[in-house]
Amino acid sequence: MSENLEFEEISSDEVDRVIAALEELAASVSSQTIQSYLEECSNNIYYLVYEDDVADAA
Repeated sequence: MSENLEFEEISSDEVDRVIAALEELAASVSSQTIQSYLEECSNNIYYLVYEDDVADAA
């Protein structure tokens, strides 16, 4: 990402809602390619808030 972006605080509730919506959308499409992109998007959004939790668990 660009270093020129300002810091934005994102709530875990918002991330959870977006991930749930993406999972529902992925389940509604038959294209494996679209499902793959939606999963990648979901993972990227997840790590906006939870990346520190994953690093601590390792």
